[in-house]
Amino acid sequence: MDLDYFVVDVFTETALAGNALAVVMNTAALKTEQMQSIAREFNLSETTFVERRPADVESREGVRVRIFTAQEELNFAGHPTLGTASVLRLNAPEVVREDTVTLALNAGAVPVRFDADVESSQIQFGEMTQLDPEFGEELDAGEVARLCGLRADQLDPALPPQVVSTGTAFAIVALKSHHGLGALNVDQQQASGWLRPRGARWFYVLAPSGSQAPEWRARMQFNGGEDPATGSAAGCAISYLVKRGAVASDKRVHLRQGVEMGRPSELYLTAHLDSAKVSEVRVGGSTVPVAKGRLFLP
Repeated sequence: MDLDYFVVDVFTETALAGNALAVVMNTAALKTEQMQSIAREFNLSETTFVERRPADVESREGVRVRIFTAQEELNFAGHPTLGTASVLRLNAPEVVREDTVTLALNAGAVPVRFDADVESSQIQFGEMTQLDPEFGEELDAGEVARLCGLRADQLDPALPPQVVSTGTAFAIVALKSHHGLGALNVDQQQASGWLRPRGARWFYVLAPSGSQAPEWRARMQFNGGEDPATGSAAGCAISYLVKRGAVASDKRVHLRQGVEMGRPSELYLTAHLDSAKVSEVRVGGSTVPVAKGRLFLP
């Protein structure tokens, strides 16, 4: 079995920055165990598998895509959604409808809309609309600080840590200043055990950058490493910030992640608040093609 694949860098306009993603095409014949093995082979934050279906099914439901880390399958993740949609836009133009590619993920259908004036051979800017957020448990700030290797007084008391999900749940942790991000050192083993009963698995830690524009910085440490860009968590974060009044409804926020690990990523976030309900959660960014090749499988 030979399968084409593409590698793209997501949430960046520069190759070898942002968050890398492998997209494997036409994988309907693969078993789940094979997909997991291929994801371990690439050993990136995530690898996606595109399972093409009849055109009428894709028109109604979207293109079926499954997302794997090197350890497990995910119901939803942000940079794989944006990156896979960009690969499909370039290599399967028949799935593009009104500048939008819709992916049928385990978590549900997620549309990704691209700038109409972007030529197909260039860097592509797309914006995904995530599922409406679900707000979970508020967390003890002192315990969160301990698990994150921070002091309790570095957390913003006006923004208590809380579990939020737009398809994947994260514990959103807001700091007073981005200077505190440099000290982040999550105790992964203890943190996972503490967060799981509370409905989340990872901390997403962010802080205002101090610039005049609405700009934030973020970090996400997980699985013994760090993620250069976490689009799913960013959707949770903007939902949280808008719900709490820290960011105005429909105001676009520029969020930077991956700075500390040398993979700077640029994410653009908005969410709508109406009668205490948050909706229209959008996470956007650019995608750059980096490589393509073929897998040779037994």
